[in-house]
Parts: sequence; C-alpha cells; structure tokens
Amino acid sequence: MKPSQPVRVLVLGAHPDDADIKVGGTAAKWCALGHVVKLVSLTDGGAGHQTLRRPELVERRRTEARAAGAVLGASYDVLDFPDGELTPTLEARRQIIRLIRTFRPDLLITHRPADYHPDHRYAAQLVQDAAYMVTVPAVCPDVPHLERNPVILYVSDTFKKPCPFEAHVVVDIGPQVDRVVDMLHCHASQFYEWLPFNAGFAEQVPADAAGRKEWLGDRFRQRIRPLADRFRDRLVRTYGEEQGNRVEYVEAFEVSEYGAPLDAEARVRLFPFLPQLAAAVSSRLVQEWVDIRDDE
Repeated sequence: MKPSQPVRVLVLGAHPDDADIKVGGTAAKWCALGHVVKLVSLTDGGAGHQTLRRPELVERRRTEARAAGAVLGASYDVLDFPDGELTPTLEARRQIIRLIRTFRPDLLITHRPADYHPDHRYAAQLVQDAAYMVTVPAVCPDVPHLERNPVILYVSDTFKKPCPFEAHVVVDIGPQVDRVVDMLHCHASQFYEWLPFNAGFAEQVPADAAGRKEWLGDRFRQRIRPLADRFRDRLVRTYGEEQGNRVEYVEAFEVSEYGAPLDAEARVRLFPFLPQLAAAVSSRLVQEWVDIRDDE
C-alpha cells in the first residue's frame, strides 16, 4: 500500500552508476515502501570506456541506466553534460534549478564538494549554487519556484581534506545488497569493461554472465563492508546496541547546511524505515553539528 504522502527523493550523481553505488540500497527501501525516487546522472557518461566513443557509448550508458532504475521501479535520467567536462556555469545552474523545481523533492542527495573527480565536485557545487535559488521566483521564472529548499544530503567518501565526511544518517542495507548488485550488473560497460581496464584488473572479469555477476557481488561487498565498522557508533545510536553491532552493510549520508534542516520530524518522514526511537538522538546529533559549524 502506497503512503498517503510519498516522500520524493532526487539523487543527483555525476555519472551513470554513481547513484546506484552510493544510494542504491536506501533507494530500494524507499521504492519498496511506495515512495518516489528519481535517479539522475548529470553527465552523459561518454568518456567512460577504453574503446567506445560518443555517441555510441552515451546511448549504451543511457540504456544501462534505465535498466538499473527499472530494478527498483525508479526513473533514471542521463543528462547531456559531457562526461569529464562538467563545470558550474550559469547555464548548468539554471538547468539544475529547473530539474529540482520540476521534480519538487523532499530530499536531494548528491556528492560532497571534496572529491577526487571534477565532475563529482562540480555536481556538488551546482547543487549548492541552486539550493537557495530554487526558492527565488525571479530566477528561472518559467518553472514555478519552491516554497522551501529540500533537505540535502551528501553521499559518503573517504577524502580527508579540507574536511572528512561526517555520518549523520546511517542505513542498514544488508537486505538490499543483492538489489544493488542487480543494479550495478546493468552497468556492464562500467563494471565489466571500463573500470577493470582503468584499474588494471580486466583479466579477473569472468567471461560468462553468471560468473560476472557473482564476481561483481563479491567485489561490491568487499568494498562496502568496512563502512559498517567505520560508522559503528552511529549504527548503535540509530539501531540500538544489539542490532547496531550486527549490521554488516551500510550507506551513510552527511547533512548539508545548504538545505532544509533534518530535524526529528523530517528524519521520521524522510527515513520511515529507520527506528523512530532514534529520532530525538539523531536530531540532537545534527544540532550539535550545526552548533559546531556556527562556532567556527
């Protein structure tokens, strides 16, 4: 049964597969409860292959993204900004403003500004630049403005400078890991071709489809397993000591000060699959983080 007021979640990744690998498990939870999830790649993915070139690669990556979204029942759009060339121009900002206003999300998730990839950094910059402007009627007046910003979250990463990632929300995605692997399996050009070539382990990729998927699942689990221990304290605060210590696979998010506050009420509404008893604790932790920022 669909909720009376479905949560609307917009995930803005820089490339096709960014949304899947960072938010796929949590997106699966929202979709299973009847909430509305829209996955977007800001770039066309046209630089991510060792032999294929635009436009053939772009069309292939659009097809892969649509298939990945279909795994969850979510839409998956791939925009036309060239892969590897995303910049925070006024034209791009206006397009992001229109995109946000058209979808009208309650929650927007994107990269952090601190990231190795320029497309990731500028995706975050564009969201920051659009955040306030989505509420200004005179900006992009062809699309009705929003009355308030959505809550904005950043996906997790391991970068330390200028500031490390802070986990304000952690989600146990253990039951959803297979669904995420199903999504990643759709991005064959990336996980079986380009990324193994680029990282120097192409010879490890099995030849048969079943073997490939099993291999990909093993690699994905190895990649995200350390996150649970990294955020164990927050898991225990969220799920309680017994369950929090059992969690193996998580996705984690940092609250952006550019969006609406993630107070206790917003947390319960936006993350209905998290224990509601932790709402007050999470709200206090977020407020502590805001107070620290205000003091700096």
